[in-house]
Amino acid sequence: MNRYQKIVYLLPAILTGLPVWAQQRFPKPEFETGYVQPATSQPAPRMLFLEYFDVFVLVAALTLATWFVVRKRSRQGVLWTSVFSLLYFGFYREGCICSIGAIQNIVLAVFDPSYVLPFTALLFFIIPLVVALFYGRTFCAAVCPLGAIQDLVAFRPIELPKWLQKILGLIPYLYLGLAVLYAATRSEFLICRYDPFVGLFRFDAEFQMLLLGALFLLVGVFVARPYCRFFCPYGVLLGWMSTFSKKHMTITPTNCIQCKLCANSCPFGAIDEPVEEQGNRRSNVQRLMAYLLLVPLWMGIGGLAGSMVHVPLAKFNKTVYLAEQLVANPEIKQDQNNIDARTFMQKGKTMDELVTEAQSIRSQFYWGGWVLGGFMGLVIGLTLVKLSSHRNRNDYVPDKTNCLSCGRCMDYCPVKN
Repeated sequence: MNRYQKIVYLLPAILTGLPVWAQQRFPKPEFETGYVQPATSQPAPRMLFLEYFDVFVLVAALTLATWFVVRKRSRQGVLWTSVFSLLYFGFYREGCICSIGAIQNIVLAVFDPSYVLPFTALLFFIIPLVVALFYGRTFCAAVCPLGAIQDLVAFRPIELPKWLQKILGLIPYLYLGLAVLYAATRSEFLICRYDPFVGLFRFDAEFQMLLLGALFLLVGVFVARPYCRFFCPYGVLLGWMSTFSKKHMTITPTNCIQCKLCANSCPFGAIDEPVEEQGNRRSNVQRLMAYLLLVPLWMGIGGLAGSMVHVPLAKFNKTVYLAEQLVANPEIKQDQNNIDARTFMQKGKTMDELVTEAQSIRSQFYWGGWVLGGFMGLVIGLTLVKLSSHRNRNDYVPDKTNCLSCGRCMDYCPVKN
């Protein structure tokens, strides 16, 4: 028997004995305390097919809602579509995936090259905006679960004064700006953390968030859709798109008979009444130009104000907060109950490195504060410009920016053909 025949002969024995040798080389650890090593497990990711099925359901619900609003003119159809959306996107999908929260994913992908943006999140962000650009805010009407749950409790809605609606209407712009700022600085997903209804959808929220959601629903009985109108940051983007929509919902299919029933039925104050231009046309143009020239001033004031509050804004960042705590109280590093301090010590970073990183993040908030404040100054300036301008209107028409396309006005309109 030559050398090669011996190797072939011994090969099965060698392969058979490998597990034994491996077991002897790396013996299983033994614990004298009786501790049993638990099996390592992790939650299974959602199947890719189901993620795209969510996109399919979104497109189908948007198509159905748009058809009910623009072509069928059916408030009943809009209502039942919203019930389906609440059950599917709300309670079944537990508020995730969400077009509103996708704002943060988009921003983070722009400012952090290492972040991999889920394609489904991109689709959930873009598709409702594209539909709003052509057909108005039908997403708000019947597809958004946050809007649906509020719409179902609007039993005795009252109309707020116009001046109060204008003031409260600035909050979504501020919320949008803050959400973008915190996502861009990789600090926090603000929208998801303070979503008032996701805890209700999942039945696992903290008491404070359950209380916040219940408060929104209680207020929603009398002030229709308070979150949608005065907080939703995605509604800002939808409103911008809807302003340019060509096939937006109309109150009446033919000529308006000036009965005012539509204005009385709208709980959102989103119907513009007939108006005639007041005062001298030349003086109106001069006033409008003066407000336009003041817009840069408002932006400058807002930017300065935003930069002045960058320090408290930056405290929401965990790195900045930890650095401030360790500098002010060095003994925290020895606190075994402080998870952030323990994590920092385990990373092996020095205090100088931590402080330098915190200063860099605070600098980002400084310039982000300028941008956020300038954005709010622009919003305030353009709001004043809009209030100072007057257009002749002969009929009752929906305000394309603020109209949620719920269809109540169509249902109340006596003109059917």
